[in-house]
Amino acid sequence: MSGQMSVYYEIPKNYKWGQRGRGAKYPIIMIHGSQQTGANFIGTPDGRPGWAQYFFEHGWPVFVVDQPGHGGSGYFPNIYGPQAANPSVATVIKMFTAPELASPSLWPQAKLHTQWPGGFGAGVPGQYAFDQFFASQVSNMPNSDQALALTTSAVSALIKDVGPSILITHSMAGPLSWSIPQANPGKIKAIIAIEPMGNSSLKGDTEPGSRCGLSNVCLNFSPAVSNPGDLRLVKVRSPAADMKSCWLQGGPIIHKLNGLNHVPILIATGEASYHASYDYCTSKFLRQSGVGNLYVPLASVGIHGNGHMEMLEMNNLKIAAFYERWLTINLHEKVSVRAGSKPGVLVIPGAHLER
Repeated sequence: MSGQMSVYYEIPKNYKWGQRGRGAKYPIIMIHGSQQTGANFIGTPDGRPGWAQYFFEHGWPVFVVDQPGHGGSGYFPNIYGPQAANPSVATVIKMFTAPELASPSLWPQAKLHTQWPGGFGAGVPGQYAFDQFFASQVSNMPNSDQALALTTSAVSALIKDVGPSILITHSMAGPLSWSIPQANPGKIKAIIAIEPMGNSSLKGDTEPGSRCGLSNVCLNFSPAVSNPGDLRLVKVRSPAADMKSCWLQGGPIIHKLNGLNHVPILIATGEASYHASYDYCTSKFLRQSGVGNLYVPLASVGIHGNGHMEMLEMNNLKIAAFYERWLTINLHEKVSVRAGSKPGVLVIPGAHLER
């Protein structure tokens, strides 16, 4: 058997399934990123509660997945192919745990990183939190497109069991934020895409980070997109020196994404993460494709110092509280949405609503 997915879950006592409408607390499905497992959401490497516990204690059913081929879901080389390279200590330090130590800085915002357990400079071997985090790293499936297709299928099976749900995705799982709703029309009630792999990447000004704008395998567009060339991606230069260029549709036909128009979408980025220079591009591509969304650099709402692994860092529960508030407003309360924005998209003061 292959393609199976292990799911850790916590369901509040006396939870009423089938909730709908105002006050409903839909199941939350948390999906990890590259070389990670669901351990990212269950706890922190220094032993503090994780996001799964936070949302569970606030009345939300939580389902934390190990994507097929990761962690408890098992890896089968005769079907998936040989695993990709082992996790690298040097890469984990410079990209996740201590980017502030690199000299010169690998990206302009790296020096702002302060939230790894233990504080500035603590994300190195020999420190307890680093060693625990590195012990949780796994090798990827070599074909990322295959991996995302398997996870889309497995999460779709989970949604069939638990009903309409909320997605929280991270990093490599970014394209799943869009493929899962398209595979499950009407079943995704909100999306929180945390530093999603998407429109641009560390490739910067040389070529698109993803061949089809948000993913390498083209999503469902209208008019239909049969290959990446249909999108005619063109480079749009960044508005600031510390930001990367975006790759947006060049027209004359602008292809619209199907199945995402009325889903509240939040894209969030840590102040010190390598994603800080380009996640705004994913927001722009979605909006150009007819999909309303809210882009929030966490620093714009008073949450500072976070790198790419924000769910593990010292202020992880402060971030979870911000996300829960966004969910509460978008799912439960009647709000006045700024003219010109898309239905269901909350405008939070200080956040960046890309038009």
